[in-house]
Amino acid sequence: MTTKIKVLQVIPKLGFGGAETGCYDLAHFLAEQDCKSLLITSGGELLKFVRRDRVKVIRLPVQSKNPVIIFFNSIVIFFILLIYNVDIVHARSRAPAWSCLCACFFARKKFVTTFHGTYNFSGKFKHFYNSVMVRSKLIIGGSNFIFNHISVNYKKYLNPKKKKLMVIFRGINLEYFNANNTSEEKSNILAVNWKIDQKNFIILLPGRLTKWKGQEVFIESLRLLIEEHNIENFHAIVLGSDQGRKVYSKKLFLLAERYRLKKKITFIQSCKEMPLAYKLSNLIVSSSIEPEAFGRVAVEAQAMSKPIVASDIGGSRETVLNGRSGLLYKYNDPNELAKTISKVIEMDKKSLTLMGESGRKNVEKKFNVDQMCQSTFTEYKKLLK
Repeated sequence: MTTKIKVLQVIPKLGFGGAETGCYDLAHFLAEQDCKSLLITSGGELLKFVRRDRVKVIRLPVQSKNPVIIFFNSIVIFFILLIYNVDIVHARSRAPAWSCLCACFFARKKFVTTFHGTYNFSGKFKHFYNSVMVRSKLIIGGSNFIFNHISVNYKKYLNPKKKKLMVIFRGINLEYFNANNTSEEKSNILAVNWKIDQKNFIILLPGRLTKWKGQEVFIESLRLLIEEHNIENFHAIVLGSDQGRKVYSKKLFLLAERYRLKKKITFIQSCKEMPLAYKLSNLIVSSSIEPEAFGRVAVEAQAMSKPIVASDIGGSRETVLNGRSGLLYKYNDPNELAKTISKVIEMDKKSLTLMGESGRKNVEKKFNVDQMCQSTFTEYKKLLK
């Protein structure tokens, strides 16, 4: 039973986000445990790194929310479950979760979901659509914040006698996100390519360009950093793709221009090796104006032994040790963000180093990818028993 478990994970696209990398890591971990590991996805940049000799990859349009395609996917997944004699199906997004729920019902297979976000549920239909994520035998939340969110907003779908709701913190690869394993030379080359003067205090804001990630608040705080705190020896990097949100990205460029910050801010679309971006930075910022389900940026920054300034909301409250591994500030408040950034810039080198070291220890203790995978694998075995 423990060595012959067959697990199918289903995710819309295999990109470099938190849900996707967690899916990728678990797929390979299962293969190392002598399990049959299968993965259904529509594609994605991370797909080329999957070990095809260990993980069976099947391409399906599971990213689609079209009801007809969802129904089509459920039929195909049903036959996949029978052909490969799958024991457990683990869905990581709502649209594919509906396909998996139907397939598991008819194939009599165990269904698992991971609740990766709060999801908008402004209307009854949207709330019902989201509810698929709590219709499984095992519901995993990536943080205590998500656990509480599910408990409050989806209470009527929860039955403790038939379902299990639990927290398994997301984990990251501590070998990959490790300052000691990251090339100083490559980091310097990246700085040259991005035209970053490393004599300045470098502030990095990673994350896709979307309003709730708080790029506008961040840019406003940089203006205040100069005007209210008389600090000018910094350079900011806004790192992230607009993913087609051209109007929003243009708005950010115009905002930087209006505040005369064009020479202070560099906009970068993407970075293939994120540890290099963290390495060349002195401070990482997460300025989300809505709750992060987990807050991967904060964890990656700490793993790289870098101070983190994050919004005092959502998962960041659990991942950041306020005052030790970083600082939390009142979210959606550029004045508070500017004040907090100013505090970090004015710290001496020893204090910054100690903060970075505390962050690394924090991540090693709580957010190790092996720990995440082992916890999930243990729950799979319990479910089958």
